[in-house]
Amino acid sequence: MKRYILGGVALSMAIGLLHADDKKVANDSTGGFKFTDVKNVKTTSVKDQNKTGTCWSFSGISFLEDEILRKTGKEVDLSEMFIVRHCYNDKADKYIRMNGTINFAQGGSTLDVPYVMDNYGLVPEGAYRGLEYGEEKHDHSELEGAFTSFISSINRTKKKSPAWKKAFNGMLDAYLGVLPETFEYDGKTYTPKSFAESLGLKATDYIPVTSFTHHPFYDSFALEVADNWLWAKYHNIPLEEMKAIVDNALDNGYSVAWAADVSEPGFKWIKGYALMPKKKDQKDMSGTELARWVKLSDKERENENNEIKGPREEITVTQELRQQMFDAQETTDDHGMVIVGKAVDQNGNKYYKVKNSWDTNHVYGGFFYVSEPYFLAKTLDIVVNREAIPKDIAKKMKI
Repeated sequence: MKRYILGGVALSMAIGLLHADDKKVANDSTGGFKFTDVKNVKTTSVKDQNKTGTCWSFSGISFLEDEILRKTGKEVDLSEMFIVRHCYNDKADKYIRMNGTINFAQGGSTLDVPYVMDNYGLVPEGAYRGLEYGEEKHDHSELEGAFTSFISSINRTKKKSPAWKKAFNGMLDAYLGVLPETFEYDGKTYTPKSFAESLGLKATDYIPVTSFTHHPFYDSFALEVADNWLWAKYHNIPLEEMKAIVDNALDNGYSVAWAADVSEPGFKWIKGYALMPKKKDQKDMSGTELARWVKLSDKERENENNEIKGPREEITVTQELRQQMFDAQETTDDHGMVIVGKAVDQNGNKYYKVKNSWDTNHVYGGFFYVSEPYFLAKTLDIVVNREAIPKDIAKKMKI
């Protein structure tokens, strides 16, 4: 995903576990909304990626933590930076092999997380914090510049020496820390691989899904976004079936990893919601309303169309409109999050409750509400446990 970074002052605020069937009302006096949770799945605490572009790791790790919690009832805090460290190493190798023609950046894909789990294992947060540069919170500003400059310089050399990988590994050690060969957890000694195996997770259980018409439905394809450096393939299905998977997952206690565009004017993180408002059109106006509208400047009309004071009519999202937005790059690969519930506003409009990784100093403590039209229009992809996919859809997907 692209680097959508939100820093801020940390609040030491524990988010309690949400139990399925809890119904909670979230009042937003400034935004004009009153959300009522109608379904919550169990989820672990909100984390803070701070000044990094590693949302993909935070969302993927949060998704795995939810899987452990669902299966065992145990809350485990896994290391996001262990994933980031391994991906930087493998991404650098691929970048050099491809003569610099692929992306080398902080961004990545949710699927990078099960990739690392399968190939290198997992570790708890306490075994690898990834903070070797004198900060208490993640800040990859210097790190990114150093890594990119080094890899770019190696790529420019005609003949690569065998030393560059050792040099890059030394940089990774300096900024993120030396990878642990073994560590203690709950009185036992583990390697990263044995720890991952102890958690009862299998990478093959997690199914990536998308919905676009430039590839056939019920086939798989490598989603064409720059941060899909693994060239991982996604199952392509119709839009209504992708939504049905999310609904079925939540109804049965599974969270859903979600990659989406967050660049729309209706994405109001600070106010705690994301909408796709239907724009005003003068053909639908008459009388004094029309007379006022035609006198407005283009900028004033845009501002009025983007103003949200509470529930309002939203666009109707079709498969065709969704594809047009993707082809025009109005829908881009921005941010990774986790869908953890369902809600309604005071008018009965439906929303998904989403856990973010931008700290808890926020109107809903690190969560926010995404309208169904926003989800339908702006989803890049989801990752879900295969058990959460309705059987009729799974049969068509051949999984």
